[in-house]
Amino acid sequence: MTNLVAPSPPDDPKTLVSTDWLAAHLKDPDLRVVDASWYLPDAGRNARAEYDAAHIPGARFFDIDDISDQRSNLPHMAPPTEKFMSRLRAMGIGDGHQVVVYDGAGLFSAARVWWLFRLMGKMDVAVLDGGLPKWRAEGRETEDMPPIVKDRHMTVSRQNHLVKDVTQVAHAAKLAQAEILDARAAPRFRGDVPEPRPGLRSGHIPGSKNIPFATLLDADGTMKPADQLMQVFAAAAVDLSKPAITSCGSGVTAAIISLALERVGHRNHGLYDGSWAEWGMYEDLAVAKG
Repeated sequence: MTNLVAPSPPDDPKTLVSTDWLAAHLKDPDLRVVDASWYLPDAGRNARAEYDAAHIPGARFFDIDDISDQRSNLPHMAPPTEKFMSRLRAMGIGDGHQVVVYDGAGLFSAARVWWLFRLMGKMDVAVLDGGLPKWRAEGRETEDMPPIVKDRHMTVSRQNHLVKDVTQVAHAAKLAQAEILDARAAPRFRGDVPEPRPGLRSGHIPGSKNIPFATLLDADGTMKPADQLMQVFAAAAVDLSKPAITSCGSGVTAAIISLALERVGHRNHGLYDGSWAEWGMYEDLAVAKG
C-alpha cells in the first residue's frame, strides 16, 4: 500500500485532538480555537446564535458560507486565497498559530474547515474530537464573550492537489484511477430518495463507493480509532493503495472522510469541492444507482 504511512497518534495537532489535550493547551499563547459550526437548513439550528450564547473560551466563529467563493453558484466553495487570508487575519489567526477547530454537532462541519486550512498550506490544525457536545458533557468551561482579537500576519501557500474539480473527478471515474468515496447516507447514494437540494438528480458518481460519514464515528461523535477506520474502508472494498477523492452533498462531510484517511496514514487524497451539488446538476454527467 504505497499511499499509507504510519497512522496518526491519538492526540495529533495536525489531525485530531481530544478534549483533554485542548483543556491542557487552552491557555497556550499561540493556540487559536475556531468554532466552525454549520448546519443543514432542516436542522433548525442557528450556528452563529449558538456561538454567541456559548463557546469554548477564546474561540472565534468561522462562517463557512461567508468565507467562501461568492462568485460560484455552488454552495460554500473554497474561497480565494486573498479572502481566506484577510478574514483569518481579522480573526487574529495567522502564521505560527496552532489551530483547533470544533463544531456544535460533535464532528460534522469542523473537518471542512480543517481541510480548508490545509488547502491554504496551514498544516498546524486539528479537529476537536467530539466537539462542543463532548466538551460540555464533561462539564468544561464555556463563555459568551467574543475574544479580544489582535491582527496576525498570515501567509498562504495553496495546495492545489487537495482539491478536485468536476473535470478531474470525471476523468478519474472514467479511468478508475482513484477511489471516489461518497460520505452521503446510503439511501441518497443509492438514489432511493430525492436529494434535499431542488433540481438535483438522485444517485452517485459511477464507480464511487459509499462511506457514510456516520460510519467513521462512534456513538459519542468522536472518530473511531485508526484500526476501526481501516475496517470501515475494508468493508466498503476501498483500495487504499490508490489515490482517493472524497465527495458528499456539498463538500462539507466529504472532509470527514479526508480526515479519516489522514488518520489511517493515507496521504494521497483530494476533496471534490462541488460534490453532488455540482455533479447532480449536469445532465451530461453519468449517474449510477443502486
